[in-house]
Amino acid sequence: MDSIVSLLLSVALAGIIGIEREVTHKPAGLRTHMLVSLGSCLFTLMSPIFGGQPAQIAGGVVAGIGFIGAGEIWADKDHIRGITTAASLWAVAAIGLACGAGEYLIATVAAILAFIILTSKFLLERVGIEQKSF
Repeated sequence: MDSIVSLLLSVALAGIIGIEREVTHKPAGLRTHMLVSLGSCLFTLMSPIFGGQPAQIAGGVVAGIGFIGAGEIWADKDHIRGITTAASLWAVAAIGLACGAGEYLIATVAAILAFIILTSKFLLERVGIEQKSF
């Protein structure tokens, strides 16, 4: 039962971040974020069953998500796009790993912080502070 809670929470937390990406019309949206987190969580949950250590699984997830994230980054003349989306995918992978490890509070706080960070651009623009691309 605890494994089911881990899976559901990982999807729900990533969904919060994915919704923000969807609303801002980014290429990796709700479903992508939810699937990345779900996969990370499931790999973590399954690692002891197949004789692996969670640290080995985490290393594999971090490396693997780097390839997906790299696919989100595009250079367009003198402007680079997709870095924030790549970072949000990396963050939801970590959230999924935390859920799989049973660290629900850490995963929840991380998701809330990621959401605040992603929405900060909109909030800064609303109060008249211009944010430059990173």
